[in-house]
Amino acid sequence: QVRLAESGGGLVQAGGSLRLSCVDSGRTVRPYTTGWFRRAPGKEREFVAAINWSGTNTDYTDSVRGRFTISRENAKNTVDLQMNSLKPEDTAIYYCAASLRVTTLRTLYDSWGQGTQVTVSS
Repeated sequence: QVRLAESGGGLVQAGGSLRLSCVDSGRTVRPYTTGWFRRAPGKEREFVAAINWSGTNTDYTDSVRGRFTISRENAKNTVDLQMNSLKPEDTAIYYCAASLRVTTLRTLYDSWGQGTQVTVSS
């Protein structure tokens, strides 16, 4: 069973960086894709980035491509999201999630963390 928990959120000025971490504390026996999603105030939860189990495939939403980098270290049960050149519009609650499919579709992720707040000031 996958049990995910996010950390690393906080307040940062525009142009700054944050590194989010997603740790799986469950007894994972099957490989899964890990995705990062975010929900801004008044908006629906949206896809940000995903990485497959082996780390060989990554995908990003267009608005973060070139600024965010997703990576994983299975030996530590961790998936990180390095966020650079942050913008006020990146302000949101960030969630990590697991899917048995290699996908960017929110509905195909069935294990979710509680989220971590990221606030970018202008």
